[in-house]
Amino acid sequence: MQLHDVWFILIAVLWIGYFFLEGFDFGIGILTKPLARGRAERRVLINTIGPVWDGNEVWLLTAGGATFAAFPDWYATLFSGFYIPLLIILVCLIVRGVAFEYRAKRPEERWQRNWEEAIFWTSLIPAFLWGVAFANIVRGVDIDQQKNYVGGFWDLLNPYAILGGLVTLSLFTFHGAVFAALKTVGDIRERARVMALRAGLVTAVLALAFLVWTQADNGNGWSLVAMVIAVLALVAALVANQLGREGWAFIASGATVVAAVAMLFLALFPDVMPSTLNTEWSLTVSNASSSPYTLKLMTIVAAVFTPLVLLYQGWTYWVFRKRIGVQHIPGHDPAAALDKA
Repeated sequence: MQLHDVWFILIAVLWIGYFFLEGFDFGIGILTKPLARGRAERRVLINTIGPVWDGNEVWLLTAGGATFAAFPDWYATLFSGFYIPLLIILVCLIVRGVAFEYRAKRPEERWQRNWEEAIFWTSLIPAFLWGVAFANIVRGVDIDQQKNYVGGFWDLLNPYAILGGLVTLSLFTFHGAVFAALKTVGDIRERARVMALRAGLVTAVLALAFLVWTQADNGNGWSLVAMVIAVLALVAALVANQLGREGWAFIASGATVVAAVAMLFLALFPDVMPSTLNTEWSLTVSNASSSPYTLKLMTIVAAVFTPLVLLYQGWTYWVFRKRIGVQHIPGHDPAAALDKA
């Protein structure tokens, strides 16, 4: 195995980690509307990810930086060809971060409600667009002989990509609902389990169609194994959720995300961006990579710092592992009627 193959695997791991962590993160943001009843419960949901949401986004920054350094041609073609959807995602992530920080700066209901609205939409839109982007990467796009994307924005909104976006949207919502049930107490916990069941059933239908389509068009033996694992993990998550085993349900929903994203990368390899105009013009791990010396230096740095980052992030989740409920919200009167969302 050559270094460019190793870095393809490492970048895949970074994206898998990002979607695993940011998946329930986006899911919580989406659930602030359909799940939470009143300001206190919306604050409970937001507080479940309050200590970790910014750390989750580090995986995205690292994945983007690693792609730029290890596969500069892949980075250039991807970010120029997918400029509009990636710009929309970037704006959403910026506004989302500001919303988390500014929501509690003033006590007025209108102020907080506006920022909560921003959290909802800036969680939903990236959850959909990431699926659209990765579906197009696997399917292939119009790349010419000079490694330039020559298609348009609307070419990215094809049926396969839209289905991919719906899959990530529903899967992240399901993953977030399972996380909400794991991290909360009281009535919101029970409603999160019901929401997880509904979102999980929708995810099962959409994901099965998308994964079978992917396997039929681009799959191989390894991607088939990943697809089977994803399906079984999703079923296990639904069963565990119904049994009230939130910890196992979260592990299984996370395994679903991991296996599904891994399947996409397994179906993609050795390409990194296939060309639909001519297969010889496709970007591959060999023709899009940096020099061996660059990859060697990157490997040394990654071997030193990656374990440290993992240990720190794991410690953060351990420190903030306890469940929370509306009774933990300062100033909340449990006897008072909940204001309607």
